[in-house]
Amino acid sequence: MTDRTDWLTGAPRREAATDRILTAAAAVLAERGFDAVTVDAVVERAGCSRATLYRHLGGRQAILDGVIARAAADVAHRVTAAVDGLDGADRVVEAILVSVDAVRSSPALNAWFTGARSRTVDDYLAASAQLGALSATLTGLGDDDGARWIVRVVLMLLTWPLPDSRAEREAVRRFVAPAFA
Repeated sequence: MTDRTDWLTGAPRREAATDRILTAAAAVLAERGFDAVTVDAVVERAGCSRATLYRHLGGRQAILDGVIARAAADVAHRVTAAVDGLDGADRVVEAILVSVDAVRSSPALNAWFTGARSRTVDDYLAASAQLGALSATLTGLGDDDGARWIVRVVLMLLTWPLPDSRAEREAVRRFVAPAFA
């Protein structure tokens, strides 16, 4: 458990509280999985009260949204750098493959796909407006349906990985790229 001294002094309170709560939630997610991210688990890990958590962030859904938004921003940074100067099918293929690699290298995001997982996780990720919007931006697609489809391709590769990155690249080039040529 984290020290319960007044950790909200010295920095903007909302920013400090939000950062600490999301960091704690990401740690719970990475260590114990999606279903273990409860308000009580995050409160215990963050060393704050339930009132502080609800005041600065909200309930479980807001916590999960915050964790995914923070981690997605890191993924977006990597993808943006990788797709700079690419367009069309090349941009889509590279965005998918770099996204998969970035998720696998993030303890919090990778935890969504390792170990036991409930259908709730898949439904949450596939329906995430944040992920759809991020996909549309990173792939250059203005089409919401296309962007959501790209999210599903990334989720598929994370859920059922191919033997190696070469095989994944080949599959995405063969089966996804033609849709965006």
